[in-house]
Amino acid sequence: MKDVTPLTDGWSLCHAEALLPARVPGCVHTDLLAADVIPDPFLARNETEVAWVGRQAWTYVNHVSHDSAHERTDLVFEGLDTAARITFADREVGTTRNMHRTYRFDVTGLTGRLDVRFASAYDEAEAVRALTGDRPNVYPEPFQYIRKMACSFGWDWGPTLVTAGIWRPVRLEHWSTARLASVRPLVTVDEGTGHVELRIRVERTAQGAGRGLRARAEVAGEEAEIRFDGDEAVLRLDVEHPRLWWPRGYGGQPLYDLDVTLLDGDKELDTWRRRIGFRTVELDRSADAHGTGFTLVVNGERIFARGVNWIPDDVFPSRVTPERYRTRLSQAVDANIDLVRIWGGGIYEDEAFYDACDELGLMVWQDFLFACAAYPEEQPLRGEVEAEARDNVVRLMPHASLVLWNGNNENLWGFRDWGWEPELDSASWGEGYYLGLLPCLVAELDPTRPYAAGSPWSGSWDHHPNDPDHGTYHSWEVWNRQDYAEYRANVPRFVAEFGWQAPPAMATLRRALPGEELAPDSPGMLHHQKAEDGNGKLDRGVARHFALPEGDFDRWHYLTQVVQARAVATGIEHWRSHWPRCAGTVVWQLNDCWPVSSWAAVDGDGRPKPLHHELRRVYADRLLTLQPGDEGTVLAVANQGAAHWHTSVALRLLRADGTSVDGSTIEVTVAPRSVARLPVPAGLVPAARSAEEFLVADADGLRALYFPVPDKDFAYVEPVFDVGTEPVADGGGRIDVVVNARTLVRDLLLQADRLGPGARADRGLTTLLPGEQVRIRVDGCGTVTADDVRAALFCVDGR
Repeated sequence: MKDVTPLTDGWSLCHAEALLPARVPGCVHTDLLAADVIPDPFLARNETEVAWVGRQAWTYVNHVSHDSAHERTDLVFEGLDTAARITFADREVGTTRNMHRTYRFDVTGLTGRLDVRFASAYDEAEAVRALTGDRPNVYPEPFQYIRKMACSFGWDWGPTLVTAGIWRPVRLEHWSTARLASVRPLVTVDEGTGHVELRIRVERTAQGAGRGLRARAEVAGEEAEIRFDGDEAVLRLDVEHPRLWWPRGYGGQPLYDLDVTLLDGDKELDTWRRRIGFRTVELDRSADAHGTGFTLVVNGERIFARGVNWIPDDVFPSRVTPERYRTRLSQAVDANIDLVRIWGGGIYEDEAFYDACDELGLMVWQDFLFACAAYPEEQPLRGEVEAEARDNVVRLMPHASLVLWNGNNENLWGFRDWGWEPELDSASWGEGYYLGLLPCLVAELDPTRPYAAGSPWSGSWDHHPNDPDHGTYHSWEVWNRQDYAEYRANVPRFVAEFGWQAPPAMATLRRALPGEELAPDSPGMLHHQKAEDGNGKLDRGVARHFALPEGDFDRWHYLTQVVQARAVATGIEHWRSHWPRCAGTVVWQLNDCWPVSSWAAVDGDGRPKPLHHELRRVYADRLLTLQPGDEGTVLAVANQGAAHWHTSVALRLLRADGTSVDGSTIEVTVAPRSVARLPVPAGLVPAARSAEEFLVADADGLRALYFPVPDKDFAYVEPVFDVGTEPVADGGGRIDVVVNARTLVRDLLLQADRLGPGARADRGLTTLLPGEQVRIRVDGCGTVTADDVRAALFCVDGR
């Protein structure tokens, strides 16, 4: 049987004349940080103080001794970042130039000093650029010339911290006769029967060449076996009436252990185990009266995807533990999200990410790792791209949660719209990857899943790559130049990116910017704002609706978070109301990789912004929304659930002081997975540009609001409310904050982290009418008074 020796201990990092303790998996930055050689780059403006780290070569050293009776010993690196030369016992055993691949080197008989020497990623990228020629990209960094996490070179939400190191596990594998080199499970379902086709490839030693072997597979009580003499074999198993894996909200997530054993006679040589789920997945890109669709279909069920974009959860990805993945993805589930798109400027995530998605019912859209640049198609990059894609398709395809392969992020769009086409002057730029190499590889290796050439992509060059009527669409004009009401201007077939910025929680800012007097333009705030004109866009977004606060950072902070939540909700409510024409929204973005003002719903310290709570509302199975338009105001009642929704919707036209002008009740029945759109009676719609009236819709505990003018123009009365606190009966340091409104209180927000860094509230923005009460459950705040709570409460007051 194959033996494995982990090589996680005993590593040192060479720095100057010293050997520093090194953690593997890890990276140079985290080892230097642990040794107090560099300051924490996440704090203040320390990022600039550690830029030298990415410009240097680094060496990791270990002393490896082993004794094995096996015929062969392999040194296996699951991840090296990035351009490395490996020597073992003074013998060069291999070189690498791809962070996203697994490498295996024959080190049979070797023992002694093991060195891994990393070149600077900048030096490697410039060497490749010299071979391939220059190509355009959106940032002044050479990330497209090296197969490395692109965002480590910085992004419009991330720091420039160019890493190096042994970032994934390393081990010795000792084996004889043969080993399982790869196992590809093709899982399908047809007329109630689950089919598993296992394509197995083995590697043999010289003594094992031509030897008859057996492969045995087991799943769900079914077993298959085959004898073979070559290097490949195919096993097939049928499972009658398996329980189907479903996205969350559509059914359960049963997973089945799939075991493969390689034998020589009765002697086990190697084993492989994964969990699989039985389900079908299709992508309906049919043409219709509105253009070309983009609808995910799982087990025959057409799905409105309630999605978020995912970036690496830490700019040092080796620090992301399985527990951290589970926490962040559970936050996605808490927000009623059912799809996570892994963005193409990051990494193929660790198995723990996909395991959690399998269990939580989160569909995964996986980008191949190309983003916002023209990528050369010449060697040495082309060979690395193919090897990387093969590695990761085979590694990830057992996961039931994986529903879509996508060729790139914004590169097809960039070629057409960002001035690349004339600059390239017929040079290669990646089209051959997205429309040639990658779809062929997916068809060869994983034909059970759909492939899309890019995001955005209209399906062919017959249409503009970012045409809202065809395929996927990225909506960035609104954030960059317009008011968020402009999200209502079109109905894309699938919105794969859109978003709005806001700063992180106050406790996150205080930790990241210690001692700084916070202001929108204070030095640390500006350093932790990476977007072009980011603060200008934040201010303009606020100023369209409120008087921009002067000298009041707390108010500015609250209003930017309100506008972020409202903006994203406006888009989702509009697009959901047009299901099935629009078949999904993928918010940019769920998470952050450090403390920063960004589009994230969960900040770099893991604290939810008000947007996170708003996503829970607008992504819930049931949604009420009031949609203004040229032909009147529409009440849209969306039902993503599996049962009919019978409800009474109370419509009320109210004055600014909360008193009633008129009202009506509408009985509505909405079929499963559908939307009812009903005209609001003209007498209940506030007059155009009225500053005195607003419309409220209530049904089954849900509420929708329509104010015809911006807040700064509305005649709000001064908000008045009472605040109390009550301990929760079961203790645990939890309290209920009880707010009783005496007037209209719009977008009430308790910033719980102001009560304590570990405090969390169970709700975000809440609008109360006179006489209404809300209870806000707070965890982890310790002992607080009503005055403490009142100081942490904010609401709209017409300023």
